[in-house]
Amino acid sequence: MIRYQLRCDKAHGFESWFRDSAAYDALAAAGEVACPVCGSTRVEKQLMAPAIAKPSETAPAKTSPARGGDQGGDPAQAMAIAGERLRQLRELRRQIEANADYVGPAFAEEARKIHYGETDPRNIYGETSGEDVKALQEEGIDIAVVPWVPAADN
Repeated sequence: MIRYQLRCDKAHGFESWFRDSAAYDALAAAGEVACPVCGSTRVEKQLMAPAIAKPSETAPAKTSPARGGDQGGDPAQAMAIAGERLRQLRELRRQIEANADYVGPAFAEEARKIHYGETDPRNIYGETSGEDVKALQEEGIDIAVVPWVPAADN
């Protein structure tokens, strides 16, 4: 197995595992290697430092099959899974944007106002710190942390 650092034409960096360099070349030529952020198939290998095992390392580290690692995972399948997960996160983002008010960095303050009845209840989304997330949860305020991926057109 070989791991490559890759970059798409929109400068998103990511890594992926392949059976060998020929497998990467074949998949890339067929348009099967896609950026997990934007879906672009215009992907190039980046320079990497070689990973040389120390004599004390008797077995290579196992990686997840979902990442196309040495436990029998198929790199094309791993890319398809990553692409589907990205599609699902983009759909979640679309639903949130369509059904909630963006309150930006005032999220914690607005969530508290809604929870304590100081303003009308409504769906909101925005940004807040990890400390504020913990404090809101400790106050019994029902919130969710959602991974915010770039919109499909980015």
